[in-house]
Amino acid sequence: MAETITVDICVIGAGSGGLSVAAGASQMGADVALIERDKMGGDCLNYGCVPSKALIAAGHTAHIMRHADRFGVQSVVPAVDYGKVRDHVRSVIAAIEPNDSVERYNGLGVNVIKGEARFVGPGEAEADGRRIKAKRFVIATGSAAMVPPIPGLDMVPYLTNETVFDLDTAPKHLIVIGGGPIGAELAQAHRRLGAAVTVVEMFDFLGKDDPELTEVVRHQFAADGVDIRAQTAVTAIERDGDSVVVVTEKDGQTERISGSHLLIAAGRQPNLDELNLEAAGVAYDRKGIEVDARLRTTNRKIFAIGDVAGPYQFTHMAGYHAGIVIRNALFKLPAKVDYRAVPWVTYTDPELAHVGMTEAQVKESQPGDFNILRWPFHENDRAQAERETEGLIKVVTGKKGRVLGATIVGPHAGELLSPWIMAVSGKQKIGTMAGLIAPYPTLGEVGKRAAGSYYTPSLFSERTRKIVRFLLKF
Repeated sequence: MAETITVDICVIGAGSGGLSVAAGASQMGADVALIERDKMGGDCLNYGCVPSKALIAAGHTAHIMRHADRFGVQSVVPAVDYGKVRDHVRSVIAAIEPNDSVERYNGLGVNVIKGEARFVGPGEAEADGRRIKAKRFVIATGSAAMVPPIPGLDMVPYLTNETVFDLDTAPKHLIVIGGGPIGAELAQAHRRLGAAVTVVEMFDFLGKDDPELTEVVRHQFAADGVDIRAQTAVTAIERDGDSVVVVTEKDGQTERISGSHLLIAAGRQPNLDELNLEAAGVAYDRKGIEVDARLRTTNRKIFAIGDVAGPYQFTHMAGYHAGIVIRNALFKLPAKVDYRAVPWVTYTDPELAHVGMTEAQVKESQPGDFNILRWPFHENDRAQAERETEGLIKVVTGKKGRVLGATIVGPHAGELLSPWIMAVSGKQKIGTMAGLIAPYPTLGEVGKRAAGSYYTPSLFSERTRKIVRFLLKF
């Protein structure tokens, strides 16, 4: 008979969210089992956030070398060794791996089980020949690259985010299907490392962000030599010797694009197929698991977090979900998710960062009762000193100056977003941001100047001038 393990909490999936729940619950006194079928650390550490940022850093370094002359330093054409770039990516993963290792979690008191988890009842699961009974389960199995049903795709070799970082030779021409954040980041990185790159996107390039700011990114992609084909459908994939041919259609016109490598970056799908959720009484569909505001599934003793629970597939959201579950499962507190201030960043150059509502969303929800504030990076002294002047911040305010959302495109936009996350989350008014003392010279002054522009029409009005002239008489 299979060994039976009885615990307080069983976590399925050792990605960002699952690891956070397992570590937190164990250190707070719960008996915890953690099941993982593949690599500890999940997609983010092994195939996503970490390797992509390492690759982007390599591409950025090559880009700086090509354009050093703008600082009076001789530019050079970098010699890129893809094998060593791959080694750099792997070394970054290796440096972080110990934090997510089996050994570390065993040391925290977590019973780590390596194997495929499968529910056999509403309160039981099986993995690695063992049966696990738990008071609470947490499903944190993440997502994988969605492979679209394109005719001919199954007849050619293609890359996803799980295999692209294994390349040890430079693609001559990389064709990327998908112009979202993953496709955009990997397209620019490979272009700067020497590959010709074409991006094919059925809808708008970086379509979930403000089009005014994505246009700044698109302009830089054009300068880098990335060929973007937006509003373009892929109708077929063919093989031509050692090349792959992507057949596209736009406005009734068919085109054949030939490349050496094909990368699929057309979205994500939740990892649910092997869980046997029907046995657990957990409702789900192709988008993920059905959860309430407390992240409980239709089986109230089972929670779901991260990519499988949606609606945002970000590592930091999995970590946020973990905190909600800890409060519900351990402390019996009715903690609920709040998605008003969910931030996201696309790590292109320039970076594109966003929190809260966009201009389009505010126009739809409260037309006429909002303000749009902008400030360009070229008006910032630090940006001028570093020759990084492309970009702007765009802030949306509502009634009485309340900050509803902010989008930034420019250098270090992700780092500059933090105070605006606090502003949206805390329902702060724009005066709080305008009153900050920003150190000089920093890029952060861009946000302060945008906030201050809210008061420009009234501060420098004819009425103000009359008041000043009157007061100066005394």
